[in-house]
Amino acid sequence: MKAIIPVAGAGTKLRPHTYTQPKALIPIAGKTVLAIILEQLNEAGIQDFVFILGYLGDKIQDYIKDTFPHIRAEFVYQNERLGLGHAILLTREQVQNEEIIIVLGDTICEYDVREIIESPVSVLALKRVDDPRNFGVAETDEEGAILKVVEKPHIPKSNMALVGIYRIKETAVLYDCLENNLRDGLKSHDEFNLTDAIECMIQKGVPFRSYKVLNWFDCGNKESLLASNSTLLKKFGNSISEDHQFDNVIIVPPVSIGKHCEIRNSIIGPNVSVGDHTTIASSIIKESIIGSYADLFDIVLDDSLIGSDTEVKGESRSLNIGDNTEIDLG
Repeated sequence: MKAIIPVAGAGTKLRPHTYTQPKALIPIAGKTVLAIILEQLNEAGIQDFVFILGYLGDKIQDYIKDTFPHIRAEFVYQNERLGLGHAILLTREQVQNEEIIIVLGDTICEYDVREIIESPVSVLALKRVDDPRNFGVAETDEEGAILKVVEKPHIPKSNMALVGIYRIKETAVLYDCLENNLRDGLKSHDEFNLTDAIECMIQKGVPFRSYKVLNWFDCGNKESLLASNSTLLKKFGNSISEDHQFDNVIIVPPVSIGKHCEIRNSIIGPNVSVGDHTTIASSIIKESIIGSYADLFDIVLDDSLIGSDTEVKGESRSLNIGDNTEIDLG
């Protein structure tokens, strides 16, 4: 079985951070979004991966080669952003007729990967949401069989959203449906969507069952990313590298602090992730994500997302600052 990981999106809702950093490499709870996804799949026995790259794809490719050298990775580029369906179609040559699991590169879920990949039929992972109009939506019967899927319906007939995990056994049928939709110009919301191809498969008689994930951590914008960081820190617990230098520091768990950080005269936490080689002095930081090689001095941060290679001095309450930035609030 191969895993397909689409990471070609530009991540516009997380700007300014995604001007210089792919969304999949944004830090969360001491890891990256992509690392959490790959570790889940790899621990379940998956060794073969196909990554769909686009914006800042070279950074993702370098990260995978450096951080996950033990996996077998192939890379394809989506040069035109025509939708997720178009992106998956680009992997046909790499997949051939092999069974696949597709996990979107910004999808962190709590679920049993083995249960999904060992299913005798194809599987769509779902989660109940309050407002399903911004998601792909699945209609199911009482036994959990998928009856119909629709992408971002104006009037949803179900509140079960597709979370971005798709286990496909009948890959030949999937690629035929994707190719036919592209040829016929079948779009929804001005894109070639994977949801439409899956609906095509259902109409052809391919059985799908539903799988309800335990948790779905949204990493799509600053507010949801910080909330997911907080939840995952509580789940993973404290993670503080031994390679650090602390002087007169109070830690309020849970926090994650990377390697070679220098922190003095500060209060850190709760729910704070700090990247590697970051310096923090005379500051109070809570409910925030701080990138690597950042330099923070005399600052109060709450609900903030601070990029890498960033220098911030002064006093503030809530910031959303991208990489390679210097701000003096004094």
